[in-house]
Amino acid sequence: MTSSHVFHRSLTYEPLLAVRAEGNYIYLKDGRKILDGSGGAAVTSIGHGDKRVIASILDQLQTVDYVHSGTFSNKAAEELANELIEESGMARVVFVSGGSEAIESAIKLTRQYHLENKQPERVNFIARKQSYHGNTLGALGLCRHTARRAPFLPYFSSCFHYVSPCFAYHYKLDNESDEGYVKRLADELEAKFQELGPNTVAAFFAETIVGATSGCTPAVPGYFKAMRDICDRHGALLVLDEIMCGVGRTGKMHAWQWEGLSSPPDIQVLGKGLGGGYAPLAAVLMSNRVVNAFLAGSGAFNNGYTYQSHAVGCRAALEVIKIMKEDGLIEQCHQRGLFLEKILNEKLSDHAHVGDIRGRGLFWSVEFIKNKATKEMYPSTFLFIDSIIKECIERGVVIYPGSKGTADGVNGDHVLIAPPYTITEDELVFLVDSLKSSIEIVLN
Repeated sequence: MTSSHVFHRSLTYEPLLAVRAEGNYIYLKDGRKILDGSGGAAVTSIGHGDKRVIASILDQLQTVDYVHSGTFSNKAAEELANELIEESGMARVVFVSGGSEAIESAIKLTRQYHLENKQPERVNFIARKQSYHGNTLGALGLCRHTARRAPFLPYFSSCFHYVSPCFAYHYKLDNESDEGYVKRLADELEAKFQELGPNTVAAFFAETIVGATSGCTPAVPGYFKAMRDICDRHGALLVLDEIMCGVGRTGKMHAWQWEGLSSPPDIQVLGKGLGGGYAPLAAVLMSNRVVNAFLAGSGAFNNGYTYQSHAVGCRAALEVIKIMKEDGLIEQCHQRGLFLEKILNEKLSDHAHVGDIRGRGLFWSVEFIKNKATKEMYPSTFLFIDSIIKECIERGVVIYPGSKGTADGVNGDHVLIAPPYTITEDELVFLVDSLKSSIEIVLN
C-alpha cells in the first residue's frame, strides 16, 4: 500500500516522484538525475522542457485555448493538418487526445467508409497476433496479446480476427528466405480473407514496427507490399498503426516510408511522439480514397470527441515538428540509431541470455532468452524485467519494460530503448553500459 491518493498502475509500488525534466534528463525529488532512455513510452522526441514549445503553448493559451470542433476550427489544427498532409501524401486528418481514441476512430472510419460505398457486409477486421493497438475495449479487442486481453475477453467483438505476425526471430523457419517467409504470411492472410469471405473484410490493421508487445519488431523486406496487394485485390483497407513508431522515431517521418510501398496506407494512426510529451495528442490520417467515399456519400463522419482538434495540443505538436525539421532531428535520429545498433551488438550480442537485438532509428529492443541455441524462453513465472529496470535506474538511466509475453503473449521477455532524438553518442554509451551491468547482475 502506498501513501498516494492517485490510483497508480500498481498499488504496491510507489512511482518515483519527478520534480523536473529538462533536455534528456528527469530529476527526482531525492536529488537523482536520470537519463531518459525510453522517452517514457517512446513519447519524448525532442527532449524535455524545450523553451520554444513552452513559448508556443503559452502563446496559444493567450489566443484560443479551447473551442468545440462541432462548430469551430482553430489555426493550430489547420496548420498542423497541412504539415502532416504535406509530409505523408494523405488527404485529411482527425486530431484526438490519444492513441486508443485514434484507433477507435480508425475502426469507425473504416466501417463508415464501407457503408458510404454501399458495402455494409464488410464487418470483419483482420489484425495480427502479438499486436497492440490500445487500451479501450475496441482497440484492445483488435489486439491479440493474450495477457493484456485476458481479463476482458467477454467484451470483445467477434468481428476481430487474427493472423501470424511478421516476427522473424521466433517464426521465420530455419533456412527460409525473406521471400519465402513473406509468401507464407501472404498465403495465410489470403486464406483468412477466403475463410471470412473476401467481401466481408473491412481492413487489415498492423503496426508498421511492433512496439511494446514484441519489442520493436520490424517486418522483413517485402512484407507490407504483399499485404497491401492482398488488401487492394479484395477491396479492404490497409490501416497502419504508427502510434509508437511514427513521427520520426525510425529515422523517417513515417515508418512505412522504409517499406517500399508505392503509395501511403489508406489510413494511418499517429500518437505519442506527435505531441512529444508536451501535450496529449494523436491523429488519424486518411487517403483520398477514403475521403472521396465520404464526399460522394453522407459528407459527415459519425464520430467526435470533446477535445478533438484541441488548439493547445495541436500548437504544441506543430512546434515539435517544426523543431524536428529546423534542428535536423529526424536525420539525427537515423544516425544515432545506427550508432545505437552498433554498440548494442558490440556490448550485448555475445551475452549468453541475449537472444535478439532488433529495431530501427531510435527504437530498439533487447530480447532475453534462457537458452540461446534452442531459443528456449524463461518460464512465465520468472519475472525479472522489473529488476533490470530498477538496476538501470540505480545507475542513472531509465528504459521501458516490455510486458511478459514477447513471443506469444505469455512467454518471452524484452526491454525497449527509445530515447529522445536529442540524445548524444556519449549518453547512448552510458545507457548501453548501464543496461549491460544491470543484465549481468540480474541474470547471472
